[in-house]
Amino acid sequence: MGIVVMKILLIEDDDPLIALLTRSLNSQHYIVDAVKDGEMGWIYASTFDYDSIVLDIMLPKLDGISLCKKLRGAGYTTPILLLTAQDNTTAKVQGLDAGADDYMVKPFEIAELIARVRALRRRGSNNPLPLLIWGDLMLDPITCEVTYNRQPLILTTKEYDLLELFLRDSARVFSSEEIIDRLWSSDDFPAAATVRSHLRRLRHKLQSAGAPPDAIGTIHGRGYYLKSPQSHGNGTDRQPERSPSLVSAIDILPGSDSLNGTESSDRDAQQQQYLAFIQETWVTTKPQCLERLTEIRAIVDRLLAGNCTYPEQQQAHQQAHKLVGTLGVLTLLDAMEIARRLEVILNRSILLSPTAAAILPTLVDELVKSIVQKTGYANETTAPSQIPPAANPDLPLLLLIAIDATLTQSLSAIAEHRGYRPISLSTIAAGVGYLTTITDLPSPPVIFIGLTDTQELTNVNLPLFDLMAKIDRQFSDRSVLVLSDRDESNDPPRSQLHQRLAVVRHGGKFLNTTGLTADRIFTAATARFPTASEVELKVMVVDDDLDWLRAMPKLLQPWGMKVTTLADPQQFWTVLQSVDPDALILDIKMPEINGFELCQVLRSDPHWQHLPILFLTAAQEAIAQQEAFNVGADDYLCKPVMGGELAHRIRHRLTRLRSLQS
Repeated sequence: MGIVVMKILLIEDDDPLIALLTRSLNSQHYIVDAVKDGEMGWIYASTFDYDSIVLDIMLPKLDGISLCKKLRGAGYTTPILLLTAQDNTTAKVQGLDAGADDYMVKPFEIAELIARVRALRRRGSNNPLPLLIWGDLMLDPITCEVTYNRQPLILTTKEYDLLELFLRDSARVFSSEEIIDRLWSSDDFPAAATVRSHLRRLRHKLQSAGAPPDAIGTIHGRGYYLKSPQSHGNGTDRQPERSPSLVSAIDILPGSDSLNGTESSDRDAQQQQYLAFIQETWVTTKPQCLERLTEIRAIVDRLLAGNCTYPEQQQAHQQAHKLVGTLGVLTLLDAMEIARRLEVILNRSILLSPTAAAILPTLVDELVKSIVQKTGYANETTAPSQIPPAANPDLPLLLLIAIDATLTQSLSAIAEHRGYRPISLSTIAAGVGYLTTITDLPSPPVIFIGLTDTQELTNVNLPLFDLMAKIDRQFSDRSVLVLSDRDESNDPPRSQLHQRLAVVRHGGKFLNTTGLTADRIFTAATARFPTASEVELKVMVVDDDLDWLRAMPKLLQPWGMKVTTLADPQQFWTVLQSVDPDALILDIKMPEINGFELCQVLRSDPHWQHLPILFLTAAQEAIAQQEAFNVGADDYLCKPVMGGELAHRIRHRLTRLRSLQS
């Protein structure tokens, strides 16, 4: 099989990333032109022919979004893959709306980027769907016909998709997770057993048509692959044979298992070369990172002194953005996360106040320490690709503000084990600054605030109360626990009561930690907030608005709720008994049966009369709301509604119900 030479334009101003991508793409027989600013990218793209363009968003002279729009406006159809460190929906939407074909967030796996470049090339090819042939087996992607030995082979949709997946990349071993990611949507995410079931039926149909029984091989612990037509027949699983003229992306990355003895030594040598290249890149990059931090720190100092300009703040933001990309591609993920927090805080449409900037010096110091301690990769027990990923941003947030370092460590460990994402802030001022950066969360935060002298609670102007007021305004539902380690045994009961009342009146709870374990402290604050992994609530939604029904699962899933939707109220009773929901959401106006009638039916049934029922409707008339409560509704909301508010209302109803039942 001949090699098709492809030419790629890389527009990126991060030198370490340019070096890594150029090396990796060259090893895949791609020719790479690399430029460092948007204007030069326009000159190259409009002068030479490229098969694909890999484009960073934040560039000097002309940013990536503007360049993408300019290229598309001029009629260029070359596939464009955007790169950025901005992991948010708005940035992705802007990029795709500008005309990009795909989007990757730093840090990313080089192998995945190469695979996406290949996919973009296939998508833009004049003949993107050639016949796929494996021995006597032939699959025509245009007509979706499959034959074996010229006889038609009847496959289900998923069986066809599986076969096409293996045929298109017959040298690759696919894990169950990769197969699910490629062949199933996020709304219909099956278990690995489902994949095995489809594979078993596909193997049976292939064998019935005359193919070898072991045509699709299994590598235990790794996945499945399509054997070479010449390698089957011995009934044993072997590694896939690979074309000597092609090099897989896995060959250039560390951390890959060997396929056989010969390849093992080659793979080890390649891995060592790659690690040596990473080490060499880090040696030259480390001083640059520290220089960027020096520049950021100088701007931060001016911010705190109140004599910084907005352009200077944006300059610091750009430097933090570059650090995110550099540290991410070098797989220094702990340092990258600190840099990302810096980037988020500095990326504001207005000049930061000294209060909002209070957390920045701590972050800069942490990042400097993390970079200085990272001397290199040589002789380390953890290879770059094996460094654990950063905490999942979709997990519930636990803020530890002004807590003793030892207790912070214990609480953080418990939080991570129980499915929370802990973040530690050393002072109350830093807590205020961090909360200023938060715009959206998948669930309400749990917040611990340390207090060393409870006598100060008599002062209504305490920074503690300013922080609690900000929390109360920012989050409709949260758990705030003020911790005190003071010995209260000699305090009069009246004084102890007043301390607790002061905290309660500002929306929190008071807990004296004397004699309490970290586990007991954690439980006291999080009892009202079970994570999705602990309790998954079942919510049933009945509405004839199909667009709204499609949105509901995504709206409530981040809050640990499994949503069942129903558009036809005639099937209400059957679905209700099958789902047995924890809560029911009804629209009012629906064909033939309205929501008020359904609510009345449930309230007259002993088995369902305590089911929490919420009306969610476009009807805003007071008479409609009054009628809803008359027929037994627990709550009434008008469309549109935010997912957090709806989830809060549902959980609040369930909490009240369980309290009454107990």
